[in-house]
Amino acid sequence: MKPNILLLPGLLNDASVFTEQVAALTAVATVEVGNLSLAESIADLAASVLKQASAKRFVLLGLSLGGYVAFEIMRQAPERVAGLVLMDTTARPDTSEASAQREALIKLAATDLDAVIEQLLPLLSHPARMNLPAVRGNIQSMANGLGKAVFERQQRAIIGRPDSRPTLKSITCPTLVICGQDDLITPPQMAQEIASGIKHAKLELIAECGHLATLDQPKLVSERLLDWIKDNKF
Repeated sequence: MKPNILLLPGLLNDASVFTEQVAALTAVATVEVGNLSLAESIADLAASVLKQASAKRFVLLGLSLGGYVAFEIMRQAPERVAGLVLMDTTARPDTSEASAQREALIKLAATDLDAVIEQLLPLLSHPARMNLPAVRGNIQSMANGLGKAVFERQQRAIIGRPDSRPTLKSITCPTLVICGQDDLITPPQMAQEIASGIKHAKLELIAECGHLATLDQPKLVSERLLDWIKDNKF
């Protein structure tokens, strides 16, 4: 029987951020992408994902914002998670500096979402890849499709996220931590911190890769996921 995999996207991302991974994973699993555009806090996002999920038990993958929600799902319903993938995310709470930057972007988005996207692009993608149509075009399309109201809701949820470091030790399912080597938002040391805090977690760093690893290095990310799923016999 095929395992169920539930993918949780990042800020202003929809299912398109996982297009390549869904195509690869469908060969070995039943794949679903959660909706993180509706609720206003990490706790409520986690509860809504758990309610929406078709499968009772699943392998959970969280990218960036999706990682914050994945940590919360591990607190709310760990029995539903057979395996965990945390990608380009952090267990730390927001800093006051980061929160202030988010507030400034929320204000700018109210009148010019395109300007926000242009500011974020160099942080989201590797310089050698950010202008590829599959990266830039996808990021712009997802952001414009979701819009400024979702951007504000998600940013406020991120600002209010809890510190997940104290609960890392309670995660006992097989865990894979993936991070772009050149991730400027949640750099490799944050991935290392997560992997060190979770018993038996495996850490994979992806070369020439920024924050949105699924877009910057889609083939490599898919290969790492397939290998890990195969190794753990989900």
